[in-house]
Amino acid sequence: MTPLRRGGEGERDLMIGSRPTIEDVARLAGVSRATASRVINNAPGASEPLRSRVQQAVAQLGYQPNETARALASGRQRTIDLIAADYHPDLSPGAHPYYSRVLTGAMTALEGVNVQLRIHVVARKGAAERIDAMAADTTVGAILANVTPDLASRFYSRCRKVVSLVPTAASVPAVEAENINGAYAAVEHLHGLGRRRIAAIHGPGFNTCAIDRRAGYQKAVNTFGLSDISHGGGFTREGGYAAALALLTEHPDLDAIFATCDLMAAGAIQAITSTGRRVPEDVAVIGFDDSFAAICTNPPLTTMRLPTEEMAAAATRLLLAGGVASGLRQRFAVQLVPRESTGRAPK
Repeated sequence: MTPLRRGGEGERDLMIGSRPTIEDVARLAGVSRATASRVINNAPGASEPLRSRVQQAVAQLGYQPNETARALASGRQRTIDLIAADYHPDLSPGAHPYYSRVLTGAMTALEGVNVQLRIHVVARKGAAERIDAMAADTTVGAILANVTPDLASRFYSRCRKVVSLVPTAASVPAVEAENINGAYAAVEHLHGLGRRRIAAIHGPGFNTCAIDRRAGYQKAVNTFGLSDISHGGGFTREGGYAAALALLTEHPDLDAIFATCDLMAAGAIQAITSTGRRVPEDVAVIGFDDSFAAICTNPPLTTMRLPTEEMAAAATRLLLAGGVASGLRQRFAVQLVPRESTGRAPK
């Protein structure tokens, strides 16, 4: 996209070092102040081409709305709503380390900004009604931490100021990790270490990240000509423990396990050692997340780092800037963090 030009005949240029105003945005985009305001506040009444021009001007100028003035004008405290689905006790915001990382990222982006963070936990029963109520009450916007695509679409049909942190419906803006590539890289790492009987412990079928990580594993085993040996673990330590025991019983020649979250990998290590096998000498283990669980296992866990804090901060900044485009995707790479649980390739 061609950068917008500042200023012009009969117009003043921005003063160097001055804070950009909404008038500056409107001037740079070549629209009225009212149109710029509608786009920034994600209100109806502006065409997609105009929205694109205003969003480009916002990005080019580094414009940030005056949140204090906006709160006073509306009479409401401006907030970002963090919405988490509570579908299982072991995956609830109070039990799973993922959510503390999301909170850290969001609060980092809100530092120095007069916007509060509200946290909502949505149970499966009555979820649609809760989603409708939160969409009606949203001010700055909402971050969907792990909301399923159907509920994300429902929220988006009622309020466009929303960003998902997990793969979701096509129209809903999202900040996503490259889960498929990350899972593929995990298996590739184990294969490069000489492991040939590589099993996977997968997350719950309703979780879109788990679905993508399963797809990455299957792509890798097809590429390297390996057997698809899989078991469900539900994204919990107990599930990983039970799955690993079942896999070792059914396939005693396993030499590696890819667990699609660190908690399941921690359970898998406990299960492996309970059978008298050694990690990584007999069975190598790799996880996914790089949560605190990865450095609490014995041996420390090789894992694929999910940049959760960076993703949550990016989602928060998108909402603060206003006017998040339909179907927007920002993707974050997942990186290998090697530790002792996978050992080294044989010489």
